[in-house]
Amino acid sequence: MSMTDHDHHMSQALELAEKALAVGEFPVGCVIVQKNEIIATGVRTGTAGKQVNEIDHAEILALKNLSQTQQSLGKHKITLYSTMEPCLMCYGAILLSSVDVIVYAYEDAMGGGTSCPLTLLPPLYRNRSIEIIPGVMRDRSLRLMKQFFGDPENEYWKSSFLAEYTLSRE
Repeated sequence: MSMTDHDHHMSQALELAEKALAVGEFPVGCVIVQKNEIIATGVRTGTAGKQVNEIDHAEILALKNLSQTQQSLGKHKITLYSTMEPCLMCYGAILLSSVDVIVYAYEDAMGGGTSCPLTLLPPLYRNRSIEIIPGVMRDRSLRLMKQFFGDPENEYWKSSFLAEYTLSRE
């Protein structure tokens, strides 16, 4: 896929992240693409309010939606676009899925999992080959994260390393 395709699909993931932010959720959106067509989406939930849920990440929900489509994925490359680097939980789930490429916008300096050396893991993960493309439309995702962490109403990860890191970025 060309960088234009990556920008196009990341833009769609960012639109989901903007919708999450509009309702007070942590601004992460995810789209899964095959043959240049979106086949599943997800948006982060469970961060607004007092009842925090650490399972419903955008990538997990997109993978769950993908599994519910019942369509044959065939041998065509599947690319997952996320507005933030997948955490270790999401990265593990992605490795177990049919995803061939991860494209993300903003690095998760606190909990990102994509730099985990697969060669040190058990065979189920070690034998998996996956391409990772970081930094696509990073500035736009960073602006959403800064907006989230800059809002005193948002309690999720407030005063965390990620919040401090994000607010100090240019």
